Amino acid sequence: MEETKHIRISDYNYPLPDDRIAKFPLAERDRSRLLVYRHGQLSDTVFSALPAYLEPGSLMVFNNTKVIQARLHFRKPTGALIEIFCLEPIEPADYAQNFQQTRHSAWLCLVGHLKKWKEGALQREMTVKGEQVTLTATRGECRGTSFRVDFEWDCAAVTFADILEVFGELPIPPYLNRATQESDKTTYQTVYSKIKGSVAAPTAGLHFTPAVLDALKAKGIELSEVTLHVGAGTFKPVKSEELEGHDMHTEHIAVSRHTIERLLAHRADVTAVGTTSVRTLESLYYMGVKLAEAPDATEEDLHIRQWTPYETHPDLSAEAALQHLLDYLDRHGLETLHTSTQIIIAPGYDYKIVKRIVTNFHQPQSTLLLLVSAFVHGDWRRIYDYALAGGFRFLSYGDSSLLIP
Repeated sequence: MEETKHIRISDYNYPLPDDRIAKFPLAERDRSRLLVYRHGQLSDTVFSALPAYLEPGSLMVFNNTKVIQARLHFRKPTGALIEIFCLEPIEPADYAQNFQQTRHSAWLCLVGHLKKWKEGALQREMTVKGEQVTLTATRGECRGTSFRVDFEWDCAAVTFADILEVFGELPIPPYLNRATQESDKTTYQTVYSKIKGSVAAPTAGLHFTPAVLDALKAKGIELSEVTLHVGAGTFKPVKSEELEGHDMHTEHIAVSRHTIERLLAHRADVTAVGTTSVRTLESLYYMGVKLAEAPDATEEDLHIRQWTPYETHPDLSAEAALQHLLDYLDRHGLETLHTSTQIIIAPGYDYKIVKRIVTNFHQPQSTLLLLVSAFVHGDWRRIYDYALAGGFRFLSYGDSSLLIP
């Protein structure tokens, strides 16, 4: 663990000119380029060819989260513009319940132009479902760099999901350096997104089209889903010199009994689409380890802390860990496991479930780049040099890679 904690983030820097960051996606998602890293060999193809590189009968896991219009703008009577960025629900804390709230909802939020919002409530009027609705925002206690914000509105026929749909703006990544456009509402969602809750897209999935999904199924590749609601912390840079000084953000996950059964049927051998799927799947192993040691653990107890994987060296197999999760669901009569993770995957990490990754090209000095480095046993720079020299497009709307160590 000490070796991982003392990783110098400056060792994971590389030059990324602004003109290599894709500001918009391609018109056809699956015409993006695909870098294939297979057993150390590098090649270049088009994303629609992905099924050709995967074995029939294998399992591919997607993150089905949907990006919400989490950015709200209010103007004070003085003219000052205040931005409220919804991070995660507080009251009620369950995402689905919160989105169905009427009249009141509370969220943990980032506040832009905070100095101009010293006191008092903010208000804004808009038409929602044919009704004139006044939305009021009241700032509560500070929680680290965020605040509790209570939202109230004066129409019982309108849910908080409706409020965000009308009042909210889709939060595209800050490094795009542009305003959100109407087209982003479609292009910044995966075609299989369904569970609302993310404030950033699981961008590796943006390349998939119905045609590619059909081609995967036609080859006999089984498709399954998990849910991890991507938080704003995914863009949080590592500012400490060493990894030990970086605090990973918490993200909420949900995994169905069916998905755990499919993971077991495939003997914990998975192609993960995106780093969010990777973090969810690898967290499942350590949740199973916790249950092996404490079968009566609660869902809160199953939360995986940042350094959990490095603090113990369990000899439990991935299949045994997954079986403990199924047994837990059976004991509690649950169809879905709801919990959270702060897992950080960096060099020194031993992958338990994920054997192949589909992922985009990540920012320099980011935890996502560390995750990739851990997966390819430190060979990340050769991959990124190849992508830079070959004209690949980077970050959320950029090209993709298939990593098979």
